[in-house]
Amino acid sequence: MATAGAPAGTGRTITTNIPARLDRLPWSRWHWTIVIGLGTVWILDGLEVTVVGNIAGRLSEPGSGLPISSGQVTGIAAALYVAGACVGALFWGRLTDRFGRKNLFMITLAVYLAATALTAVSFDTWWFLLFRFLTGFGIGGEYAAINSAIDELIPAEYRGRVDLIINGSFWLGAVGGSLLSIPALNTDIFPANVGWRLTFALGSVLALVILLVRRHVPESPRWLLIHGRDEEAEEIVTSIEQKGEAEKGRPLARPEGELTIHQRGSVTFMEIARTVFAKYRRRSILGFSLFIGQAFLYNAITFGFGAILTKFFDVPSGHTGYYFAVIAVGNFFGPLLLGKLFDTVGRRVMISSTYLLSGILLFGTAWLFDRGSLDAVTMTACWCVVLFFASAGASSAYLTVSEVFPMETRAMSIAFFYALGTAAGGISGPLLFADLTESGKVGDTVLAFQIGAGLMCAAGLVAAFLAVNAERRSLEDIARPLTAAASKAREVAGSGPASGTGSAPA
Repeated sequence: MATAGAPAGTGRTITTNIPARLDRLPWSRWHWTIVIGLGTVWILDGLEVTVVGNIAGRLSEPGSGLPISSGQVTGIAAALYVAGACVGALFWGRLTDRFGRKNLFMITLAVYLAATALTAVSFDTWWFLLFRFLTGFGIGGEYAAINSAIDELIPAEYRGRVDLIINGSFWLGAVGGSLLSIPALNTDIFPANVGWRLTFALGSVLALVILLVRRHVPESPRWLLIHGRDEEAEEIVTSIEQKGEAEKGRPLARPEGELTIHQRGSVTFMEIARTVFAKYRRRSILGFSLFIGQAFLYNAITFGFGAILTKFFDVPSGHTGYYFAVIAVGNFFGPLLLGKLFDTVGRRVMISSTYLLSGILLFGTAWLFDRGSLDAVTMTACWCVVLFFASAGASSAYLTVSEVFPMETRAMSIAFFYALGTAAGGISGPLLFADLTESGKVGDTVLAFQIGAGLMCAAGLVAAFLAVNAERRSLEDIARPLTAAASKAREVAGSGPASGTGSAPA
């Protein structure tokens, strides 16, 4: 229900209960279509990152078809992929807030698809590096568009666990990438210059399938409301409600709360900067801390894990995929098993504890590695435990910045914190880590572990003081929209848990 006081389009003032209606919805099959249509792209990201780490040794061998070194693959190419993601996040993030979630999550996936396909036909080092950058450019836009859409479509009661599980699905792709690299690198099955190309080609095929599924995901009704398209928003929400009532066989609970907003076309960069750096300064410090900590840990170590196995534990390059698959499973189970606690125990406790635990455990792993107490199997076991907690924490970084800033700046906020945090830890991390592992000195690798652990612990302490208690609260309650009417805005969906029943991801 929306009432307006001016002609259709932006510039009107309307009162609506659409956000409350979305938040009180029970979990249904329709929500699963959102999870599948939007969340599966992280599987592609995990596939990309893992494949490159595992094929680094083979690409640098004679007969691969590329004149490239292992260090260039795990260092320069990895850094370019992350740099592309940072640039892409900022570029596409601004467009996502301006032109809508759906337009951009279709375009960015198409960019990823094309760039990955062109990586598969690399004939020289510069071509491979260029399209690694462009692949990251597409993925970076996905982070902003997808996280915005997910948080705006998923009911408040389930938002935390769903967001964590979707971001954690990166590791399902990592499992696939690890296992895929095993036959791809087996020269008894594929020639040395063919197998690695097929892994990238498969990424393109999967992206095409996701693109077809994603056509059925609607635009965010919240975005439509603000941009003068409230009739479309009403149609979408009514359709979702009808599907929910038909599935549950009973009327839906009555929505509680309305919001009065002044519709407008876009928000200026000055308004975004003032909102992020002045009004929500403490939340900005929190976002930076979480992203820098997880970005350095993950980008530095994920890209270099294969090199550690081969250099320090004499694991053949064709077998590193087995070890990484085990680690990736541990990473996925972190958000899967801990995700519900972010909605029940709460954001502050869970974010700070997952960051601190992973950092402390990584310090312990570095100590054991320095003593020479680990082999390939026990090192993998240690990493599995560390990343079980780190994965949930890292996923919560995306959840945090996507829900603690106003609707009009959501995609740009995600892009901004992702880009700056990842640039600090994700570009310098792979470059530094490649140099440290290339040296072959145990002390150098221990130092890399300790830096990552220290940043995770620091971020955990920041979260303990600054994390926002956003669990089961409406997005409009956590951060009031910039377009909300100053005198008429009313709390949406209450300050407590949203109503609704149904079975959602546990």
